[in-house]
Amino acid sequence: MRLVARLREDLDTVRRRDPAARGRVETALVYSGLHAVWAHRVTSRLWRAGPAPRLLGSRFAARLLSQAVRSLTGVEIHPGARLGARLFIDHGMGVVIGETAVVGDDCTIFHGVTLGGKGRGGALGRRHPTVGDGVMIGAGAAVLGGVTVGSGSVVGANAVVTKDVPAGSVAVGVPAVARPRRP
Repeated sequence: MRLVARLREDLDTVRRRDPAARGRVETALVYSGLHAVWAHRVTSRLWRAGPAPRLLGSRFAARLLSQAVRSLTGVEIHPGARLGARLFIDHGMGVVIGETAVVGDDCTIFHGVTLGGKGRGGALGRRHPTVGDGVMIGAGAAVLGGVTVGSGSVVGANAVVTKDVPAGSVAVGVPAVARPRRP
């Protein structure tokens, strides 16, 4: 999908999923989680372009821009992270998404969430989590290391996930325990 179309889709996602979102202009101007996602769409393209002789290298430019956005929004998303379509970061302050994290389509992330590493990673270089499609991660949760959170799962507020969460589960507690979601 082209960048401008993806940015419009991100805007429409916020308006659809947040009952407090008003018009397009207001939403575009005041939603810091949206600003962070938009900036990541740009910085990730720079990051994936690889080293470049101009502009001090595109990866450096991507990191510099992502740090500026972190200062403005309170959301830190490494340019190397892969974010799916229609990601909604609600009340984004304090969200951290690491370099090798992968977030699927249609996910919701609340404030204070960390998708972080636990050391240098395994043989596959996965230091950060992989989050499936349609996952909701509650406020203050930490998902750490190269774990996978399966599609359709919910990670409860303040949970600490250090083991895989099967698809369609609810993970709560410290350390988090995954249980099947009730219909």
